[in-house]
Amino acid sequence: MLDLTLIPATGTALPPPFEGRHLIDGEWRASRDGRTFDRLSPAHGTLASRSALGCEADTEAAIGAARRAFDDGRWSRLSGKARSAVLLRVADLIEANVERIAVVETLESGKPISQSRGEVGGAADLWRYAAALARTVQGDSHNTLGSDMLGMILKEPIGVVSVITPWNFPFWILSQKLPFALAAGCTCVVKPSEMTPSTTVMMGELLLEAGLPAGVVNIVLGYGQPVGSLMSTHPYVDMVTFTGSTAVGKGIVTAASGTLKKVALELGGKNPQAIFPDADLDSAADAVTFGIHFNVGQCCNSGSRILVHEDIAQDFTARVVDLSRRVAFGDPLDPQTQVGAIVSEAHQRKIHGYVEAAAGAGAEVRLGGGPLTVPGLTGQFYQPTVVAGVTPSMAIAREEVFGPVLSVLTFRTLDEAVALANDASYGLSAGVWSENVHTCLDFARRVQAGTIWTNTWMDGFPEMTFGGFKQSGQGREIGRYGLEEFLEVKTVAMRVGRTRTPWVRTR
Repeated sequence: MLDLTLIPATGTALPPPFEGRHLIDGEWRASRDGRTFDRLSPAHGTLASRSALGCEADTEAAIGAARRAFDDGRWSRLSGKARSAVLLRVADLIEANVERIAVVETLESGKPISQSRGEVGGAADLWRYAAALARTVQGDSHNTLGSDMLGMILKEPIGVVSVITPWNFPFWILSQKLPFALAAGCTCVVKPSEMTPSTTVMMGELLLEAGLPAGVVNIVLGYGQPVGSLMSTHPYVDMVTFTGSTAVGKGIVTAASGTLKKVALELGGKNPQAIFPDADLDSAADAVTFGIHFNVGQCCNSGSRILVHEDIAQDFTARVVDLSRRVAFGDPLDPQTQVGAIVSEAHQRKIHGYVEAAAGAGAEVRLGGGPLTVPGLTGQFYQPTVVAGVTPSMAIAREEVFGPVLSVLTFRTLDEAVALANDASYGLSAGVWSENVHTCLDFARRVQAGTIWTNTWMDGFPEMTFGGFKQSGQGREIGRYGLEEFLEVKTVAMRVGRTRTPWVRTR
């Protein structure tokens, strides 16, 4: 029997399946062809939701509604104060509905209910911060161009934005994009992942209750084909913002190139943490354990590879193994559960394939390494897994496993740690653990990643922007830079008086 911490099925009565429809031009609609699709709970195996299956006609209608809503100015020409007031009402409504939304998110995604509550409740702060930014959009003026000229740089909403979100943090990532687009004055068409569609529909309910004008936000449920594809290519769409895999992100860039629309991408990561001998090893081990098991490792910011100094590698790995045994895996509806279910059977097979390949190449599986059975549940779970003796050339060290699987590599010098950290096609985030501030600053300045954490992991704030280097994406989310993504820059040159010298001589 595995020496792990398991939480069996709670026997909690499950709510009836959520019924989701499209939100188009302020109305809830079934699909034009009447089709639907089902989502089974990855932890319980029961029907979690039944949703309208979007077709091309549904997507066209949603995009058309967003285009009309932008062009007639019902939102784009409102004052920042008026837009801010609506966003603040949304934040209040989110907080009033945390439990209802969190239960649905847990059933569709398999994540623990305590984490769903934190994700949904925390999203309200993103809406409040975006509301504050709505009143601060400003450009520049140039009063030094001569007595006869005045220059202005205006910032205006980019237009209609397609928002395509993933399954791992459906409510949170929507809240990293949507309120900032709305604060800028844009109108939107939203497509959530087909695996976790329902909390986006619930967000739509809150938007209407908050008084958002019809057509400003439209939601189409369904698959990448045809919904996501049309949202990426339609000439009425001015920008696409997407979070998901690097492979799909590249496809969106290709699709959007036909109309040269702006594309913002938040993609994969293979995020390193370097642990030096002078670090607080207890704190580092706890943070590493959190970083790999949070959201079952199904997180773009997962701390999926650690770089440990040779002098402490054995001891530190043992600490992480011991802590991982204590992490509570099991029924996500139990508030004590820390790690829930893998999102699908196919994804579980992919995770296991990486572990088997690493073991076959000579790595040592120190803990876990296979599927996990949770008493009373029929869904898919994976053991907390620690793989040591990993070399930089192994796939498990280079590719995004997206599961509770930690790869352990070693280094001898700071230069080697930096080289290992940068030896990846990704550059989303990285971490460094040392009591020496010079070590931390040197590592932070040299590592190619959009976020560097020092002596912590995965702390985030609405004020602190987020995004990646290299194949982890392009553009930024949240913070002031997150608002800037949804703005166009316009130059206005104004001549003062009748001072222009004629170009054509009339006499």
